[in-house]
Amino acid sequence: MKIKIMAIGDVVGAPGRDALKGWLKKAKREQEIEFAVVNGENIAGGSGLTPALYEDLLIAGADAITSGDHVYKKKEILPLLANGCKIVRPCNYPDAAAGVGWQVFESRGGFKVGVAQVQGRVFMNTPADNPFLAAERAVEALRRHTNVVVLDVHAEATSEKVALGWMLDGRVSLLFGTHTHIPTADETVLPKGTAYISDVGMTGPYDSILGRDKDKVLRHLITTMPMPFDVAEKDVRISGCVATVDLDSGLASACERFQVRVGA
Repeated sequence: MKIKIMAIGDVVGAPGRDALKGWLKKAKREQEIEFAVVNGENIAGGSGLTPALYEDLLIAGADAITSGDHVYKKKEILPLLANGCKIVRPCNYPDAAAGVGWQVFESRGGFKVGVAQVQGRVFMNTPADNPFLAAERAVEALRRHTNVVVLDVHAEATSEKVALGWMLDGRVSLLFGTHTHIPTADETVLPKGTAYISDVGMTGPYDSILGRDKDKVLRHLITTMPMPFDVAEKDVRISGCVATVDLDSGLASACERFQVRVGA
């Protein structure tokens, strides 16, 4: 039996959240998506996640939520992370860090899906342990429960993402990259059966610089003066990919990238 798993790229601010709320459930129904993973670390004004916005993502249709280096930007999320929720933070953070780096979820059809996240170290400001060793541990732990495993690689450098793809080929059903907010065109199924894409891009306003008001970002880059990086509003798109996965083996047979203009 084959199932479809959807991965949605970094949801940026209210524009990304509102777009997802009006689109995801319908898309899951029409495309027969069994399970949807959404990266929500930028949903709170462009940086962080709150309990209320976490609930918004679940209502929108997210089955699991990944995060990244902004996971702790809003302190009100900490009790939720500490007491159990559907959020996965990077598994290469210290054990004492709030939250968990991997979880086993149940899909709408009652199938088990393992979800993990790892953060890269190249060009990243938040310290983290070796992502390769941490990913090995997380994948090994998840595969004790299910062959269907999804890994969000939250990293700046494509080299780390590509290397993790090759290392985990055949042991992960879908490996998708997040963090750069720029979608890549390298979606593929690797030789041993892992659906792979270096970055699915962002869900938010593309008339922007990575989701932020382009005029203010440019003013800061040109003058070096402090400037509020407000979330932009125009040209909102939903970006992600869909992997077709064999339920028994956990291996993928297809990986399709998509980008939907909201209101287009």
